[in-house]
Amino acid sequence: MTAQAPTAAPHMLRLDGVTVRFGTPGTAPALDAVDLDVAAHEIVCVLGPSGSGKSTLLRVVAGLQHADEGTVLLEGRDQAAIPTHRRGVGLMFQDHQLFPQRDVAGNVAFGLRMRRTSSADQERTVTELLDLVGLPGAQRRAVASLSGGEQQRVALARALAPSPRLLMLDEPLGQLDRGLRERLVVELRRLFRELGTTVLAVTHDQGEAFALADRVVVMRDGRIAQSGTPLEVWQRPATAFVARFLGFDNVVEATVQGEAAATPWGKVPVLAGTPDGPCRLLVRPAGVRLTSAADGLPCTVEARTFRGTHVALLLQPSGGPQMEAACPLHEAPETGDRVGISFAAEDVVVLDAAAD
Repeated sequence: MTAQAPTAAPHMLRLDGVTVRFGTPGTAPALDAVDLDVAAHEIVCVLGPSGSGKSTLLRVVAGLQHADEGTVLLEGRDQAAIPTHRRGVGLMFQDHQLFPQRDVAGNVAFGLRMRRTSSADQERTVTELLDLVGLPGAQRRAVASLSGGEQQRVALARALAPSPRLLMLDEPLGQLDRGLRERLVVELRRLFRELGTTVLAVTHDQGEAFALADRVVVMRDGRIAQSGTPLEVWQRPATAFVARFLGFDNVVEATVQGEAAATPWGKVPVLAGTPDGPCRLLVRPAGVRLTSAADGLPCTVEARTFRGTHVALLLQPSGGPQMEAACPLHEAPETGDRVGISFAAEDVVVLDAAAD
């Protein structure tokens, strides 16, 4: 399998108004008029809670689920009448679905045999892929002898062997422990970049999505709530739903006037140019700055949680709802301490209330 450098290319995949309905008429659709483009060589991760429609989206693209409305285009061709095995896509699921009666080479070469690839080409491709996924010389190993991480690598090699034009991953690392997931997601991104693979992945794991993707698509109730680069979505969540899904709880009703917003916590600065009027406001924990109790909004430290790189503080202001702050370990006050807080405008995000 020859590696390719990613190059600018047109859309590999396009979903146009795709709707899927389950159950009785009147039931909310599983997918609701979804529009989505994936460019060639792009890695797109669809993120969302259970029931958001992300796995249904993947199944529609694969041809495993009929779309009630809309079209699925692969390289500009409507896929409505094309069965799964002729779409030229690769599928990798959470449980790997390896064949226990076949050795590693037999699993990796499965798609090649279905295409009647010559034995010599099968052997060469299997060897190349096992080298790429970090399992050199594993051809004759039994599936049962592999660790969870090794089985994941074999499943990936099998999905890549037929050179799919689009590789689709459904919670690919969900059964692995956290440390192994974090290592493998870095390896996967490197591998996809090396091969120039176009990837559409679905996951509920935010860390996995943000580490792997060129673009993150957040779904809610069958619709796309936000799409953007990992940095864009993380720094500027579009709605209260996206903010809370990402773990940001400092969301309040507010009214912007000039360069400040009136909130239950008092005046909070906003970036210059923010439109006046009612809104929902997110204050990222990094934007809550500790001061002396006399110099800022007085708060009591209700709880503190060590997060590895920082300490998360749960603060109760004298007025208004609780809020979370993040601070370095050596600066973290103790539970029960009285502190003051101020706010940094660069970590204050005006959310789209209408989209919620």
